[in-house]
Amino acid sequence: MKKLRNFFRGTYLGLMLIFLYAPILVLMVFSFNGSKSMARWAGFSFKWYEALMHDSTIMNALIVTLSVAVISALVATFIGTFAAIGIHSMKKRPRAVVENISRLPMVNPDLVTGISFMMLFAALGIRDGYTRMLIAHISFNIPYVILSVLPKIRQLDPNLAEAALDLGATPMTAFRKVVLPELMPGIINGALIAFTMSIDDFVISYFTAGSGVSTLAMTIYSMTKKPFTPEINALCTIMLAFTAGILLVYSLVKKLRRRSQ
Repeated sequence: MKKLRNFFRGTYLGLMLIFLYAPILVLMVFSFNGSKSMARWAGFSFKWYEALMHDSTIMNALIVTLSVAVISALVATFIGTFAAIGIHSMKKRPRAVVENISRLPMVNPDLVTGISFMMLFAALGIRDGYTRMLIAHISFNIPYVILSVLPKIRQLDPNLAEAALDLGATPMTAFRKVVLPELMPGIINGALIAFTMSIDDFVISYFTAGSGVSTLAMTIYSMTKKPFTPEINALCTIMLAFTAGILLVYSLVKKLRRRSQ
């Protein structure tokens, strides 16, 4: 019975991995296809990567997407970290209320959030599409940072900061040299999640960007209405390689820190 259970468990895991990663593998392979067709292999080629680099529409969308993702992730990480510290310092009842309120943007449908931001920006008279999208991305990224940092704060020994103050450190020095290093894994996780959520977002960006500004998700969506081009395969392959590189570097840094300790 145990062998049968292990067999089905392994089969389920294998099928799940195939279901998740087989389409990605096909996309990556056909990004090097010399033919435009997805049904015929015409030899190994970098032609679609060259075409991608000369496509001004996609490159402009890439610049907008990365700049919004980086800026919103940094700002949301800064605000979310101090917000998590403030929430943790509250009394029990107010803390529970604020925590639940801070989680609402994560469970709220993107459609509702996007329309709400669109109406808010129209009421405030903010017309610049890039600014509107950046503010929206910062706002919906903050709860993810709070959710990542709060568990680390709860694990932190409250006596560490007090001991640093007793030894003559200023409050800022105690925070920078004692508290911040302990919170850093949660802060980095929150920043990576915020960066990923910003790049992945489509609905909120669609309602807040306005005319003249387009992210990669919006550009790719508009390209699906036209005949398919393998430039999208090349773009997705580059993004996958970039994401995998970030995760690999982060994992290596964590291993080096553990060894040094």
